[in-house]
Amino acid sequence: MTTELIYLAATLILALVQVLIPAVVRDMEFGLAWGGGTRDHTPESKNLVVGRLERAKANLYETLPLFIGAVLIAHVTGAESALTLWGAALYFWARVAYVPFYALGVPYVRSLVWLVSLAGLIMIFAALFI
Repeated sequence: MTTELIYLAATLILALVQVLIPAVVRDMEFGLAWGGGTRDHTPESKNLVVGRLERAKANLYETLPLFIGAVLIAHVTGAESALTLWGAALYFWARVAYVPFYALGVPYVRSLVWLVSLAGLIMIFAALFI
């Protein structure tokens, strides 16, 4: 397995973690009866971190399909190179860093980290056409 595919697998694990973290925090806030129930009437969370974690997850999901497609196309077509390796690494590590920055409400740095992840994605796309 190539390093790019390992980064892809790690990013999918990160996506799963980003599903679980806000769910656990919500269950802690509303209790196990709510968490195990039908959730027909979900109260609004008073915990700002829950909303931030959910927005961070949604943000990952906006670019995740693009990352998956780009890495798989690079692999299938044999376009993997230093550019795809660095792009996948930048995307993954920036996405990891993005979660705590967003959860803690750190402005500007969070946006800078997002731009780094986008740069990584663009590097992979560029490799497909070089």
